[in-house]
Amino acid sequence: MIPAFRFLAAAWLALAPLQVALGQEVLHPALWKVQDEDTTIWLFGTVHMLPPGKDWLTGPIAQAVDGSAELVTEVLDPSGAQTQAALLERAMLPPRRTLRGLMRPGQRAAFEAFMKSHGLPLQAFDRYKPWYAAVVLSSLPLLQQGFSVRHGVETALEQRAADRPHGALESVDQQLSLLDGLPRGVQLRYLAEVISEYDTIPAEVEKMALAWGTGDAEGLARLINEDEGKDDPLLTDVLILRRNRAWADWVRQRLKQPGTVFVAVGAGHLAGSGSVQDVLAKSGIAAARVQ
Repeated sequence: MIPAFRFLAAAWLALAPLQVALGQEVLHPALWKVQDEDTTIWLFGTVHMLPPGKDWLTGPIAQAVDGSAELVTEVLDPSGAQTQAALLERAMLPPRRTLRGLMRPGQRAAFEAFMKSHGLPLQAFDRYKPWYAAVVLSSLPLLQQGFSVRHGVETALEQRAADRPHGALESVDQQLSLLDGLPRGVQLRYLAEVISEYDTIPAEVEKMALAWGTGDAEGLARLINEDEGKDDPLLTDVLILRRNRAWADWVRQRLKQPGTVFVAVGAGHLAGSGSVQDVLAKSGIAAARVQ
C-alpha cells in the first residue's frame, strides 16, 4: 500500500466494496486510553469518509466522546475555504511548467495511457504538481461513488462535540507541505505507483474497511505494512512515522495538563510498528485498549 495513499486516502476506506465490508449495522472500531492521575486521553482511529447508515458512535466510543472536555483531530477546516486556499498555494506548478513536461518519456506514455483508458482529459492535471495528481487519482474511485466527508468519522465527532473546544494536531498547510516538500522525483514515483496500483485500490480498501469496522487493529497494521518493501522509505518516514512521533510527543505534553481529551487521527497511525501507541510505549507510557 502506497504510504501517501494511506496518508490522505486509505483511511477514507469508502468505495463500492465498502458497503459489503461494513455490512453490519453496528461497528466497533478500536479505541485506546492513555491515563495518569488527573488526565485522560482517548486515542481513536478515524475513517474520513463512510457511506451513510453505518453506526459506530456507540458504546465506549460514545461515552468517551461525551465525557471529554475537548475534541482534537488532525486538522480543522478539512474541506472549507482555508483548505482551498492552501491547495491553490501549494498544488499549482509555476507558470509555463506542466506536469507532463516534468515526466520522462516512459512516465508520460504510461500516464497518458492511463488517462485515456479511464476517460480522463490528458490535460486535466497539466497545471498541477505530481503529488496533487496522485492524491486526486487515488481518491477518484471513491468520489465517483458519491461518498463525501459528510458521512465520515470526523464529521460525526464534530457534530457530537459541537459544544466543546475543537483543537488540531496540524494545520491544513502543514499537512499539504509534507507532500509538497517531497523531492520532485519522489512525487513522480508516487504518481506512477498510484497509476500502476489503481485497479487494486478497491480490493485493498475493502480489506482495510473490514479490519477497521471490526476493531482488528493488528489486521489493519498487517494490511498497511504488507507491501512495505515496495514503498518509498522517504514517503513512509515523512508522511507516517515522523508524524506519529510528533503526535506521541503531543500526548506526552498533554498529560501534564489535567482534563479529558478525545483525539481522533487516521486509523493507520494507530496500528502496528511505529504507531503512536508504539512510540508512547517506548517512552514508558501505556495505551490501554478499551474497545
